[in-house]
Amino acid sequence: MHVDETDLPGLGVRKDFMTASGRRIGVVVHRDGTTEFIVSTWDDPDTCQASIPLTGQETTTLAQLLGGQLIVNQLTEEHRDVPGIVTRQFSILHDSPFRDRPMGAASIRTRSGVSIVAIMREGEVIPSPGPDVVLHRGDLLVAVGTLEGLDKAAEILRKG
Repeated sequence: MHVDETDLPGLGVRKDFMTASGRRIGVVVHRDGTTEFIVSTWDDPDTCQASIPLTGQETTTLAQLLGGQLIVNQLTEEHRDVPGIVTRQFSILHDSPFRDRPMGAASIRTRSGVSIVAIMREGEVIPSPGPDVVLHRGDLLVAVGTLEGLDKAAEILRKG
């Protein structure tokens, strides 16, 4: 997919692309570090149909949501020909019994047969996390396993 990058003198940089539905979506990264999510028409990228200013934390959260889905889509495609294998995402919520504890404390693989293949944290990917990686509120865990195993893993992360 082609991404257009436009320097906005005195303001920042605009990066956008055309969707299959004929809209341009992108971001403006301002010189002061703020970010703006934008939607424009295909024929006039300067005519903004929607502009949503994002805080740093909101930008990170959006990147995490989109990045996590990208990883899940890639893994799903890779496992398409393997019957019974599914990919799912789990969020570490504020009330998770494993928040601020090492991932190994949950014993997810031992108890459910599920593998945690990546953690999305603040826009960064932690691939193949080990048992010593401490889980934080807002972490997005990408897991691979059977449907039954993934359901069990979800229960473990919620209830302990």
